[in-house]
Amino acid sequence: MAQAGFPHSWSAVLAALRARLAAPAPGRIQVLVGPRQVGKTTLLLRLEHELGEHCIYVAADSPEASLPGWWEQVWRGAEDAAQGKGSAVLLVDEIHYLAHWSRLLKARYDRIARKRIPLHVVVSGSSALQLGSGGRESLAGRFERLELRHWSASELAAQLKLKPVKAVQQSITYGTYPGAQQLLSHTQRWRAYVRDSIIDPAIGRDLLMTETIRKPALLRQVFAVCIGHPAEIVSLQKLCGQLAEKGALQTVAHYLELLEKAGLVAALRKYSPRALRLRASPPKLVALNQAMLSVMESVDIPLREKEPARFGRWVENACIACAHNAGHDVYYWRAEPLEVDLVMQGAWGKWAVEIKTGPYTSRDLAGLLEFSKNNPAFAPLVLCDPEHTRIAENAGVRALAWEKFLLEGAG
Repeated sequence: MAQAGFPHSWSAVLAALRARLAAPAPGRIQVLVGPRQVGKTTLLLRLEHELGEHCIYVAADSPEASLPGWWEQVWRGAEDAAQGKGSAVLLVDEIHYLAHWSRLLKARYDRIARKRIPLHVVVSGSSALQLGSGGRESLAGRFERLELRHWSASELAAQLKLKPVKAVQQSITYGTYPGAQQLLSHTQRWRAYVRDSIIDPAIGRDLLMTETIRKPALLRQVFAVCIGHPAEIVSLQKLCGQLAEKGALQTVAHYLELLEKAGLVAALRKYSPRALRLRASPPKLVALNQAMLSVMESVDIPLREKEPARFGRWVENACIACAHNAGHDVYYWRAEPLEVDLVMQGAWGKWAVEIKTGPYTSRDLAGLLEFSKNNPAFAPLVLCDPEHTRIAENAGVRALAWEKFLLEGAG
């Protein structure tokens, strides 16, 4: 199964780290960032297993990391191993738990670079926001950033040995957190895992560690409202109107940005060549992993036969999140009464995408055709059920089954 279109997938990031660690040491620090529970620790432990005695793994969130002298002891052991064995790799997991971690890391890296100690260094953290800001300020020119995002359906199939159809089904209804998959037969345990191990600590700890958030209750409410409106365009004014605790529009907009950097929710802007109009447009809200929809919504997972419209929203959300997690720039477009579900550009190319999960006619593609006429750089694409691809093709538009898109992208 092709996974080349997902550069932020677990297997792609592992391959990139293997290649970089095979180069002569010391190289640049490898900074691995990403949302909670997407397999960062598992990836580092895989490297530790592969490298054997040449590798040292430590976790900065462990109890011993708070003891005096722990940091110095770790580096002393790593440097001794590198000089005694010819080379070594130091893996520091959850490094953002260390106070002033970037300055500490800079001082140690400068030492091994100055003395040419053959030691590779890889660090990871749960929040891209934490590592990104610290790295830019203190480690300029000394690090390379690798971002691990939410798993695709193809990654789920490959790593967990699932049939592609099953992987797509699970990615739509239960999301793609790898650690949660073994709990799918125990719904309450699965919900507790996603809520207690991912959502609550990401909002209640990771973001609060990073930013001065004056209204943490409002931040949680913004997240809850976003999850309640998957793949919907919602103005900031309307968003504020649904919140129990009122907040300024600028505060709500800022909280949306934080939630996206934490890998929870994306607020898509309207596509326009004019940047000022981009800022003024109401956002389209997208949950970046379907598991959050299943956990946070008070009603059951939608069934196509009983709730076709709501099921369609979930599929649309999953397709947009798939493009976002693959590293594409994603937007929507609307000029009343016309609309395009997804406008994306990246390694897959430039596409204007309409997403359909039931019967449709050529008239339903009016927005897509209008946008493509005015923006010829973006090729039109319809994601639909396999039996309905001919409708789009008869209108001169490429069609692709949305299941295939979730597995392979739109290369």
